[in-house]
Amino acid sequence: MIRNILIFGAQGSGKGTQAELLAQTCGSMNISIGNIFRQEVYKKTPLGIEAKKFTDEGKLVPDDVVNEIVASRLKQKDIQEHGVVLEGYPRNIVQADALEKIISLTDVVVIDISDDEAVNRISKRLTCVCGKTYNTDYNASHVAGICDECGALLFIRDDDKPDAIKHRLETYHKETEPLFLMYEKKGILHRVNGEQKINEVYKAILKALNMETP
Repeated sequence: MIRNILIFGAQGSGKGTQAELLAQTCGSMNISIGNIFRQEVYKKTPLGIEAKKFTDEGKLVPDDVVNEIVASRLKQKDIQEHGVVLEGYPRNIVQADALEKIISLTDVVVIDISDDEAVNRISKRLTCVCGKTYNTDYNASHVAGICDECGALLFIRDDDKPDAIKHRLETYHKETEPLFLMYEKKGILHRVNGEQKINEVYKAILKALNMETP
């Protein structure tokens, strides 16, 4: 059975890491909207330049731009044939409505962490232009400041700085969390405790989805 899975979580919840692991287990495509935009910013495309204006201030990229990019990617053959593990989208009701017109979700997972834990984790996060992320406490690169995947220098994202973090968490609570009720009514919402070790969170997700541990 093809599964289209959506991962929710506040900034620092580890949803990107869990999405990667889950995609490997399911044989699905892992789509991170954040990574797509960061690559566009790195390439200095017109879209990337426009997106950077918003992300630098801790704001979200406009819905119409995001929806267009997501629709284009989700309609591709690999996702239609193998399913998707999606994270970073949708972030509000407008995006959620757009997503429903593209694919049918089978499961939605919410990784719960407190705001204090989110701030603590994000303050120790480093990112690479290739999309790989690290945490100096529990997921550090083998060589400090260097990406294990591509060898590029790691950096602190502008939207991972204190003022931007606060704004992003406020936006998450106000615009994204209301979506949970919608998916709960559909009977596809699962919540797990994100304040555990990475492997424990992963086991909890697999259990919630009635999947075997690899």
